[in-house]
Amino acid sequence: MTASADFIAPPADQPLLRSVLRGALRVLFRGLVRPPLPVPFQRAVIRALTAATLPVAGVSREAGHLGGRPCEWHRPSQPSGSVLLYLHGGAYVAGSPATHRAICAHLAARTQASVCALDYRLSPESRYPAAREDAIAAYQALLAAGYPAQRIAFVGDSAGGNLSLITSLRLRHLGLPQPGALVCFSPVTDFTGSQLHSPAGGDPLIHPNWVTQAIGLYCPADVARDDPGLSPQFDDLTGLAPLLLQVGEDEILLNDSLRFAAAAQAAGVEVQLERYPGLWHVFQAHAGLLHVADFALARVALFLKARGF
Repeated sequence: MTASADFIAPPADQPLLRSVLRGALRVLFRGLVRPPLPVPFQRAVIRALTAATLPVAGVSREAGHLGGRPCEWHRPSQPSGSVLLYLHGGAYVAGSPATHRAICAHLAARTQASVCALDYRLSPESRYPAAREDAIAAYQALLAAGYPAQRIAFVGDSAGGNLSLITSLRLRHLGLPQPGALVCFSPVTDFTGSQLHSPAGGDPLIHPNWVTQAIGLYCPADVARDDPGLSPQFDDLTGLAPLLLQVGEDEILLNDSLRFAAAAQAAGVEVQLERYPGLWHVFQAHAGLLHVADFALARVALFLKARGF
């Protein structure tokens, strides 16, 4: 699969640390977060793997509610007046604001925007479109609180990247303004799974069987997998907000970002695509540990600053 890229990151440093992390993820995440292990166990594993989060200087955290759902706010000491609505990954079956505290806190520090991590409903308890309804309600609550649309960005990883895109596209049908920007880390854009990538070194994080399980739990039986509401790859992307896509090259979802970037560019959307050789799915979660993760989030800050954030 090929697509033009605005930016290809230089080779990452810290080879020993990257090797250790890759091996640990292969055993502890890919090896455990998949069937036949039940979803509650998978959630517990992800909580355990993300439990140790170091505080980030100059950023405070507080619990809250937004649009009828729990959330966590990460606030810099001198907030810019912009807000990032963070939609976490976890295949729509796992994850929470608590599992993504590191990336949210580092985003707040890098961008000086307040970051709100939304605890949207998960499947199988609440299937599509429950998560999208929660994200729309949260966005409406931010607008009602006085945040201008152009100072709100949707940021999401993996399934949260999918949620960022389908929520933004749904806003058109509801007559609501687009957010000022979209930032997606390795989003799912095609739930048919027909063009998954096979990295030479293997994907150390995502087991294909987990993807299959998650799709079955999240997608209603009467909704086609290529329905634009599920798979933004097949929607009309005209009018979508300026978009930054970051994706690792050693992950099965590489082609989702490449194909979506090409489709968005063809629709006239302002798109910045960034590829990171030798990196895995949502490597940005290692901010504060991996230099390349810090570098990627610095690129996010530059992207948002150029758009008035």
